[in-house]
Amino acid sequence: MAIETVHIIQAYVQGKGKNLKAEPAVGCKDAEEARRKAERLAPLRLGVVAYTISADVETGDYDENPTILFKAGQLPPPWSGE
Repeated sequence: MAIETVHIIQAYVQGKGKNLKAEPAVGCKDAEEARRKAERLAPLRLGVVAYTISADVETGDYDENPTILFKAGQLPPPWSGE
């Protein structure tokens, strides 16, 4: 099992009706890069969240408690309730 810390940006755009549609997640090399890119992306999307999470990249298992680095705009659960 190879546990790694990954830094991810997830952006959301308008989907059907009032639903949000997730864009493909973007990986970053470190937490600071993820936060900076999310801040720049925030005015261009309905919602964006940058987070750090531990993952076993071989099996695809992710920790259930990510660390939020940045969030803005409209976000679906679980991001909206944090």
